[in-house]
Amino acid sequence: MRIGVVMRRSPGVTRWAKWAWKATAVLPGAGDADWKVLREEEGVTEFHAATETLWLYVSDTEAYVHELQSRQPSIYVVLRQAETETPMPLKLVHVTASPYEAQDYSDSGEDIVERVPMSPGVLAWVQDFVATHHVEEPFVKRRRDKHRDARKQSGIGDARISQQSDVFRAPGAGYKGAAE
Repeated sequence: MRIGVVMRRSPGVTRWAKWAWKATAVLPGAGDADWKVLREEEGVTEFHAATETLWLYVSDTEAYVHELQSRQPSIYVVLRQAETETPMPLKLVHVTASPYEAQDYSDSGEDIVERVPMSPGVLAWVQDFVATHHVEEPFVKRRRDKHRDARKQSGIGDARISQQSDVFRAPGAGYKGAAE
């Protein structure tokens, strides 16, 4: 589904940031746009920044279920600082309905991930997709192998160090720090 992203530019509240940018809405089924002005009032401007395709994958249905169970199901908008000096400092990189994928993008520290509420049409589309493709997998506790070689300890420590006695022994009477 093609998703348009609405960005709001408002005056910054500090002298270091002239503008504050925020993704505020998504437009399902939107056509292509390149920072088209939608509305201007009292110094606040809303732009249709860009349109990106939202893909849903059968392998990610668990993530979609997790998102649909949240208080406010959302679309995640991934933005990146523009590499060249342009009037618009942000570039739309990706849109996703998966909170797990959004987390991966935010882990890099290079991207800005904004959470935008799903519109009713997108919400219905994601719910239908999950109802059709999601298969709940029962939790199976993994069991350890019965045969474990790691339990065998020779007591001699690292095999690369030649030593005749146990490296884990308590210091003997000949040790300078031993109690007398």
